[in-house]
Amino acid sequence: MSRSEAAASGPGPFDVLVIGSGVAGLSAAVRLADAPGALNVGVLTKGELSQSATRWAQGGVAAVLGGDEDSTDLHLADTLAAGAGLCDIDAVRVLVSEGPARVNELIAMGAAFDREASGDLALAREGGHSRPRVVHAGGAATGAEVERALVEATRSSAGAVLERWFALDLVIEAGRCRGVVARPPVGEPIEIRAAHVVLATGGVGQLFAVTTNPPEATGDGVAMALRAGVPVADVEFVQFHPTALHHPAMPRPLLSEALRGHGALLRDARGERFVDELASRDVVSRAMAGRMVEEGTDHLWLDATGLEHFEVRFPTIAASLTEVGLDPAVDWLPIAPAAHHLSGGVVTDLLGATALPGLWAAGETACTGVHGANRLASNSLLEGMVFGARMAEAVLGGVTGPTVTGAMRTVLGDGSDEIPGRRVALAGALDLTAASAASGGADLAKSRDRMQVAMTAGAGVVRTAGSLEGAATALAEVAESWRRSAERATVAGDEIRNLLTVGSALLESAQERQESRGAHTRADFLETEPRWRCRLVHARPAGRG
Repeated sequence: MSRSEAAASGPGPFDVLVIGSGVAGLSAAVRLADAPGALNVGVLTKGELSQSATRWAQGGVAAVLGGDEDSTDLHLADTLAAGAGLCDIDAVRVLVSEGPARVNELIAMGAAFDREASGDLALAREGGHSRPRVVHAGGAATGAEVERALVEATRSSAGAVLERWFALDLVIEAGRCRGVVARPPVGEPIEIRAAHVVLATGGVGQLFAVTTNPPEATGDGVAMALRAGVPVADVEFVQFHPTALHHPAMPRPLLSEALRGHGALLRDARGERFVDELASRDVVSRAMAGRMVEEGTDHLWLDATGLEHFEVRFPTIAASLTEVGLDPAVDWLPIAPAAHHLSGGVVTDLLGATALPGLWAAGETACTGVHGANRLASNSLLEGMVFGARMAEAVLGGVTGPTVTGAMRTVLGDGSDEIPGRRVALAGALDLTAASAASGGADLAKSRDRMQVAMTAGAGVVRTAGSLEGAATALAEVAESWRRSAERATVAGDEIRNLLTVGSALLESAQERQESRGAHTRADFLETEPRWRCRLVHARPAGRG
């Protein structure tokens, strides 16, 4: 008997159950709950409602809100350039054209963005952007303000908020998603029924030892999709943020890209500049990794001593630096790249539908085709707002399954799309079925640490066939410890299971893609090859891993 068959009845049933409480999930939930017709909307999150990666986002929201010097065409061009040939142009058009309206809706909801003395919105420029177009709050506390506004709206509108619940697997009946099996705060897993399920669980930063992501970012939605055989793509493209503070704190404090937009400089151990500070994140991270290898050091420096009124422009960052004893007016700031954002995920169409009817995905969990091989700075909050809203409108309009649009053309198209799909061989998929009897196994916290160290060393900013093989060996050993662990049926065990599932898929894709493109750099294949202008798609048989 399957876990879903054995599960008792839980809360619900819901018209829509949103898994996750970041910008994408809550944007969808608020829109659905406030629509005429009074849908019964539930939001399930494994932490507290406000405990998501969104609140850690610093830089802001990239959107063209007016002004002669900027246009949606320029925003589109910058996004396509950053994506290194793998962006779906229709998805990017949706993002840049609908983004301004979503930002204005957020302002109407109560989000307070920074403004100039004139009253106009203050706009910052970040890496990869040709114009200042990034709206921000508190200097570099945009995510916290966006999350605050959405959480308040959700608590007043959603039918049920299930905090500290952990979604384990999808319930699939007659070829359609009918809900999830979830672990409640206390007790055994139970089934929660829903006509529509939205995966909005964020990214996979906890695969790595050094990350800007909170502890909750364990790839849960992507792993659930992989186990159910729902197509997932572009997971080899993990963006590393170049200017994370080199400090024991975890998640790593971010030194926002806006600092470089205002004139902060990157320097090596000799004090020399070595890269264009406003290049896209993949370019800067790759240059930093190379320079650190050359110099035999584990960090470089960000020189913000030339920035005036630092504590006024960037109060959140200034407070973080004060806590660790740094003064940006006189100190160079130690930095190193940190795992930051997954550009791929569960493949969706332009409405957020996955290949499985009744299942939707939005935000960092989804592969919409917007980011391609590398996300343009400050497009992530925008993506969640835009595609969360589109998904909600599709559900309200009666849509039940995917259309052949956006990244979904890779899966359902006739092969004529300009970005074809290629199925990834899954011979190395991990065995994550539980052992017949628990025998203690390794401590799960130590196993998680070992996995993170191995992924950072083997699948970090720069990769090789040998480094990827080494990481795969480490994951297989961690998987065996998990299978035999008496702790596997706990939240800690569930998170490791998901990290192993997604990590295995990432390594398979990174091994197969024998080129360097965007956020994927192979030291043994340094050129970008036209034949690899494709999406690598995982669609494993349901139930494996």
